Amino acid sequence: MSISLTMEIMQAAAATAIKIGAPILIVSLIIGLVIAVFQAATQIHEQTLTFVPKLFITAIILIMAGPWMMEVMADFTYYIFELMLTVH
Repeated sequence: MSISLTMEIMQAAAATAIKIGAPILIVSLIIGLVIAVFQAATQIHEQTLTFVPKLFITAIILIMAGPWMMEVMADFTYYIFELMLTVH
């Protein structure tokens, strides 16, 4: 296995991880910012006020995007297995 092939695999793995993690992280970031602005405006500093909405939104995103995430992971796994057949 050459260094260029190893770098290609690592790049594909990083791109897949970012592609899968981005929807959850972006939505959690937006919800966190909205709640932080709300807390600053109302001067309510309750810890559970930020945790519970993020938990529910993350669960909803996982339910909605779960099949797509599994498809992306399956495609990456198929790609890796195809590479395993070509490497001697």
